Amino acid sequence: MNLVTLENVLLQWGPHPLLDHVQLQIEAGERVCLLGRNGEGKSTLLKLLTDELKPDDGVVRVREGVRIGRLPQNLPADDTRNAYTVVASAFPETGELLARFEALSHSLDAGDSEQMRQLARIQERIETLEGWSLDQRIRQTLERYDIDPEVRLCDLSGGWQRRVLLAQAMVAQPDLLLLDEPTNHLDVPAIAWLEKELLSFGGAVLFVSHDRAFIRAMATRIVELDRGVLKSWPGNYERYLELKEKALEEEERHNAEFDRKLAQEEAWIRQGIKARRTRNMGRVRALQALREERKQRRERTGRAAFGVEDARKSGKLVVEAVNAEFGFDPAKPIIRDLNLTLIRGDKIGLIGENGTGKTTLVRLLLGDLQPTNGTIRLGTQRDVAYFDQLRAELDPEKTALDNLSEGREFIEVNGHRKHVLGYLGDFLFTPERARTPTRVLSGGERARLLLAKLFSNPANILVLDEPTNDLDVETLELLEEQLVAFSGTVILISHDREFLDNVVTSTLFLDGTGVVREYVGGYVDWRRQGGRFPREEVREPRVESSPPAAKPAVLPVERKAAPKAGKLSYKLKLELESLPAEIEALETEMERRRVEVNDPDFYQQDHETVNQRLAELTDLEQRLETLMARWMELEEMS
Repeated sequence: MNLVTLENVLLQWGPHPLLDHVQLQIEAGERVCLLGRNGEGKSTLLKLLTDELKPDDGVVRVREGVRIGRLPQNLPADDTRNAYTVVASAFPETGELLARFEALSHSLDAGDSEQMRQLARIQERIETLEGWSLDQRIRQTLERYDIDPEVRLCDLSGGWQRRVLLAQAMVAQPDLLLLDEPTNHLDVPAIAWLEKELLSFGGAVLFVSHDRAFIRAMATRIVELDRGVLKSWPGNYERYLELKEKALEEEERHNAEFDRKLAQEEAWIRQGIKARRTRNMGRVRALQALREERKQRRERTGRAAFGVEDARKSGKLVVEAVNAEFGFDPAKPIIRDLNLTLIRGDKIGLIGENGTGKTTLVRLLLGDLQPTNGTIRLGTQRDVAYFDQLRAELDPEKTALDNLSEGREFIEVNGHRKHVLGYLGDFLFTPERARTPTRVLSGGERARLLLAKLFSNPANILVLDEPTNDLDVETLELLEEQLVAFSGTVILISHDREFLDNVVTSTLFLDGTGVVREYVGGYVDWRRQGGRFPREEVREPRVESSPPAAKPAVLPVERKAAPKAGKLSYKLKLELESLPAEIEALETEMERRRVEVNDPDFYQQDHETVNQRLAELTDLEQRLETLMARWMELEEMS
C-alpha cells in the first residue's frame, strides 16, 4: 500500500531544478534511506512531503488518513519549553490545552478564584476533546524514552534534544516517519537506542543520513537524489554500493563514446566552403538538436580534492600522562588515574557517552588544562589544528571567501601557491558560492568550509571534534583517506563508528567514572575486546542484512517510448557516428580553459574579464552536456 506518491514533481531554485519531474512512492513498512550530495535538495524533498513547500509542477499525493511525523535536521535555538509541552505540541489544539493545564496545575494558588475558573474551563475543553487519553499517551512516551517531563529543552544536550523531538514525532503514532540526519549530535549508545526504536517501529521510515553504519542497520531500500533525478536502488546499502559503481562505470563509458561521436559531428559541420554548400540540412538540424539536448544535461559535481598541509615534524613524544587527574570539584574528578603515551603518528579515537569528559581529556592532552594531580608532559614542536563541531571558528556574517582568506589572496599548501578561490574550488565551492554569506550555507557546506580553513594552515597534530556531521559520503571517504595518509598525530572525537574503524589505530574509552581505557584498533575492535557502554543492553539491535520481499516502489520517470533496439534509422545512424569528434574538440578546448582558470594569476585580472571567462567555460560545459545527452539517447536506441 502506497502511503505517499510524488508524480512528475518539479521544483526549481536557480538555474537547475532541485527536483526535475521526479517520481517516488513510499510503501507501508519500508525503511528508505535518501542519499545525495550536500545541497542536492534532500531536506527540501522532505518538506514537500509535509506540505511545508509546494512543487512548481506535478503532484504530491498523501494517502487519506496517513499521519506523517518528522524529526528536523536543525535543533531549536533557546527553546525554553519543557519536554512535556514540546511532545504535546504534536496535537495542536489538545496539546496546547494539556500544556496550559499542566502549567496552571503547578502554579495554582488555591485562593485565586480566577485561576480556578480558568483551570475548570480548560479541563472541560480537554474532556470534550477526549484529551486525557492523549495526556496518558504523552506521559507513556516520555517515560519510554526516559525523559523528564519538566526539563527544559534548552537545558538538554543535543542528543537529548533529539530524543525529545523524536518523542514528539512518535507520540502521534505516525504511519510515515521522516528523519533528517537523525544521528547528528547523538553518542554511540543513543544511536544504538535509535536503531532499536526504529527497527521495532511498525510504520514506514524515510530518512536522510550519511552515517554508513546507521544506513547498513536500517535501510531496506536506497533512493538517491542526483542532479535533480531520483533513482531507486532496491536492497540494502551493500547492494546499492555494488549497483552504483556499475552504473557510474556504464555512465562514464557511454559519455566517453558519446563525446567522441559528438565531436566528429561538430568537426564535419566545420568543414570548408565546398562541404558547407553540399551538406545535408537534415543532418545540420539534427546537430542543432544535439547541441540543445547536450546543453540541458547536468554533469556530476566534481569530487572534493583537498589535502592536509604538513607542518614540521613534532617531537617523537607528543604527550605523556602519568597518574593524571582533573576535576573542577576535587571530590568528583572528571578524569582520574590517566596513564597514556602518544607518539608522533598515532591516530586515536575517543568514544564515550555525552558528558563523560571527552572534550576535557582533549584539553588536557593539548595543555589547555593543567592536571589537578599527577603529571602531563607535552612534547616539542607541536603545531595544532582544531576542528570545532559547533563551527565557532566561522563568522556567519562573513562570506566563505572572507572566512578563509583572513586578508590573504593566496594560500601556500604543501609548497604550492594557490589563489583563495581556486583553493575553495577544491572543496567544491564555485566562485559565486564562495562569495555567499556563511549563514546561508548548508550544514555540509559549512563543514567543508571549516575543513578548508583547518587544512590551510600547517599542522602536525589534528584534533577533530565530530567532523563527520553533515558531510556527504564522498567527502567523508576523502577525509578518511587524508587522515590515514597524514604523517602527524590525529586525535578524533566521533560517534561515526565506520569513520573510527577506517581512521584510528587505537581507541580511548571514557566510561563516565573518570577512567580512560585504551584499546587497540577502532570501534569494532573495541567491541570485539569486550567494550560496552555502562547503560547498554547486552544484546544490540538486530541488523537486517536483506530487505523485505516488497517490490521497489519508485516509478520510472515518464518518457516518450524510444524506438526498439536495432531499429535506428539511417539518418540517426549517421548522426550517432558523427558525434565523437565534436566531443573531443570540446573536451580539448575545455581542458585548455580549465588550465587557464586554475592558474593563480587568472584571478588577478579585472572582475569583468574573470566572470566572462568563467561564463565561457560554463557555456562549453553546457554544450558538451547537450552533445553527450544526444549521444546517449542514440546509443540506447541502436
